[in-house]
Amino acid sequence: APWSITVSSYRSWCGETHVQKATFFLQDLLGVPAGFEFILYKHGPFSFDLRDEITAMRANTFLRLEPRPFPYGPKLVVTEAGERLRQRFSSTIQRYRPQVVFIAEKLGDKRVADLERLGTALYVTRHDLPEGGVRERAQRINQLKPHVTLEEAHEAVVAVEGLIGEAAGIGLVR
Repeated sequence: APWSITVSSYRSWCGETHVQKATFFLQDLLGVPAGFEFILYKHGPFSFDLRDEITAMRANTFLRLEPRPFPYGPKLVVTEAGERLRQRFSSTIQRYRPQVVFIAEKLGDKRVADLERLGTALYVTRHDLPEGGVRERAQRINQLKPHVTLEEAHEAVVAVEGLIGEAAGIGLVR
């Protein structure tokens, strides 16, 4: 995912969870046509296709894993070959730069639990209960993920609505 290069410069340790959730928000909230299919999985929206793509990028030496101290998982780091790939696709990257920067600024410093709640809130808002109110969507999140309290779910739905409104206000929402 070429935008992982940008996300890593926004206070994110840029592990796979951050790449997964950032890509979901780019596609689902901002309409960036990355082409990955997401399902609601253990820790929120997840794409097996994206996981395969990350694995392929590692196998082709475009990305490498860099160990991080506990409690963080490994960080995805762009290699020299990845930089050359990025340069080849610089016009595509530039086309979606405003969307990538927006998501990187909003999600880059979030913890994994925050990303799970926000991603699930966006998923429920867009796919599960698009006509539902805040309370109804929060209840649905709590039903899907009982470890997420109703209060946390409510906060996540409100935060996602704020992101949608902010992105729409600057012309980024599809």
